[in-house]
Amino acid sequence: MAGRFITIEGIEGVGKSTNVDFIARYFRERGETVVVTREPGGTELAEAIRRLILDTPREGLSDTGELLLMFAARAEHLHSLIRPALARGDTVICDRFTDATFAYQGSGRGMDWGRIETLQTLVQGDLRPDLTVLLDADTAVSAQRVAGRGEAKDRFEQERAEFFARVRAGYLRLAAENPQRITVVDAAQPLVDVQARLKEKLDVRFK
Repeated sequence: MAGRFITIEGIEGVGKSTNVDFIARYFRERGETVVVTREPGGTELAEAIRRLILDTPREGLSDTGELLLMFAARAEHLHSLIRPALARGDTVICDRFTDATFAYQGSGRGMDWGRIETLQTLVQGDLRPDLTVLLDADTAVSAQRVAGRGEAKDRFEQERAEFFARVRAGYLRLAAENPQRITVVDAAQPLVDVQARLKEKLDVRFK
């Protein structure tokens, strides 16, 4: 029996990591074997590519190079971790996946979505998430939360508000084009309300 593939998406500061843990706990409490992972990353090689992407200064990596590195990491991630877990029947929960590439490299960087679709087909074949949760919040909320962390910012977190507005618009476009797969949750709410809404949506989809 094939496993279940769930992805969590959103701009910076919307609570992806916290809610990935919440969703993982939801399925573990149902007795399912859960694999939690992230993109870019998830395997030793893909994590090395992640560090290369996030630690390279903006001017040191072209937009095309960034896009290709994202898919290189994804190809390794799929081959070594995601596909084997799904084949075992596990539930895989991934913090970001290809929707992030459309949103960040496509809308954020202004790259052609058709080219991203070509790479998606090359790397993934017909594999798509069973469910994608888009945690959505205004860019002002995002910026406030990221600033509140008090941590050094990576190359994406250093981008201007206009960039994140484009990324958010890209995510909302994806949600409008894929309503059966992508469910949108208002991440500007208090966490308890966000997670109550998440549970409702999971109960409906996986009852």
